[in-house]
Amino acid sequence: MQDPTSPVVFDGHNDVLLKLYQAGGTSACDGFLTGRAGAIDVVSATAGGFGGGFFAVYVPSPYDLDDKMEEMTKAAYDLPLPAPITYQDAFPVVMAQAAILFDLERRGALTVCRTAAQLDETLKTGKMAAIFHIEGAEGIDADLNTLDILYQAGLRSIGPVWSRSTIFGHGVPFRYPSTPDIGDGLTENGRKLIKRCNDLGIMVDLSHLNEAGFWDVARHSTKPLVATHSNAHAICPHSRNLTDKQLAAIKESDGMVGLNFAVAFLREDGKMLADVPLEQMLRHLDHLMEQLGEDRVGLGSDYDGAVVPQDLTSCAGLPTLRHAMKGHGYDDALIAKLCHKNWLRVLEKTWGE
Repeated sequence: MQDPTSPVVFDGHNDVLLKLYQAGGTSACDGFLTGRAGAIDVVSATAGGFGGGFFAVYVPSPYDLDDKMEEMTKAAYDLPLPAPITYQDAFPVVMAQAAILFDLERRGALTVCRTAAQLDETLKTGKMAAIFHIEGAEGIDADLNTLDILYQAGLRSIGPVWSRSTIFGHGVPFRYPSTPDIGDGLTENGRKLIKRCNDLGIMVDLSHLNEAGFWDVARHSTKPLVATHSNAHAICPHSRNLTDKQLAAIKESDGMVGLNFAVAFLREDGKMLADVPLEQMLRHLDHLMEQLGEDRVGLGSDYDGAVVPQDLTSCAGLPTLRHAMKGHGYDDALIAKLCHKNWLRVLEKTWGE
């Protein structure tokens, strides 16, 4: 009988650092090793064959989460974007969440990987592999000094925005139905950020950027276009999802998309309701592979940061997804690509090592 925890899953996005930060910071890290009320920890990862992923540092906006989730259960919605956050306010939060990531490494819970070769080796050992990622560049100064220092610390991936505007560009609101063609794209600072990321070898994440920003990155970046946690707009017409035209550009760049498990971006009706069958996720995977090819699609769960299908509420449930892929007709080689091999491919091409 095939091991239900194999092949190992390496995932494009999670928000567990935010959850640990909100639970008390490094003092909350014990629960990551022994089990916690969330989607990702060492115990759940072992049970589900979760090998790691992009660990996002994210500066939260003050808003009523319950009101936001309630609004997103309606037939149509347009949530106003939170106000921008200053560098002075964001920087301490970025440092605090990065400290949590490195504390987890010190405790032996994971390894922060800086090269594709190190990531590959870590996945083979069974220890959780982490990429230091920033979602929304509020903690980066206009002169990019902070970016250089964080790169030395291990930063290897960054999204210029998390929906709300930054000095680097503009994102998409949580709007359904809607296209991602909303507002202006990158600023002059944003174009400088893209160039510096290319020079350093930091992957640029297109998830949350609006369409104008997407095309600005496509024009100015020399690296593969990657959206770590986004879905197909052709199936779910949400502002956060990617149009077929955008997917064609990602394919042309030999980039990649990670399937977001967030139910509002999976469901055709755009509602933030968890009763989503796994077949709906497979529909998105099928469409993404039709547009991109099977070498440019992976997983980008948004675990610990979104409402996900009720069968996949933690990474311990990942065997259910593998089983569904198998039943859908995906062979072992394709499942391995979707679970982690495609991420290794695009990161090696992006980082050059």
